[in-house]
Parts: sequence; structure tokens; C-alpha cells
Amino acid sequence: MANTKSALKRLRSSERRRLHNRVFRGRARTAVKKARQLMETGQIEEAREAVQAASRSLDKAAAKGIIHKNNASRRKSRLMQQLSRAEKAA
Repeated sequence: MANTKSALKRLRSSERRRLHNRVFRGRARTAVKKARQLMETGQIEEAREAVQAASRSLDKAAAKGIIHKNNASRRKSRLMQQLSRAEKAA
């Protein structure tokens, strides 16, 4: 446990940030997962919309500093590649 007043405050503030960041990180993960599932089932039109939603949520998380911008960019790129492969297969 922390000893100083400033360390105790840091614990409180970091816990608040952790809970706040979880929301945006979770939304991004859920959106990506949904897009991948739609691609696997062959629902290409719905998958396109889901990829756009996932891209938006990743951008928001990156803009807020929750994930690194390169991390968001890499995930978006991989998602787009998967969508492209799914479209060619369909």
C-alpha cells in the first residue's frame, strides 16, 4: 500500500482512469470481434459496416491516448486485409 498522500491520490486517480479507459478499449475490441465474426459467416455487407464502426472506435481510443495510434492503425490495417480477403472469397 502507498505511504504518502500523493501516492494515495495517484492510486485513486489511476483507478478512475483505468475504469474510464476500459470502456473505450472494450468498445474497440467488441467492434473488431463483431466485424470478424460477420466476415467468417460470409455477411459481407454487414461486415463492411462493422469494419467502419470498428475503425471509428479504434480511432477514438487512439485519440484519447488509450491505445497507441500505431496500434490502432495496425489493427485497422489487418481488419481491412481480412475484409478484402473475405470479399474475394465471396
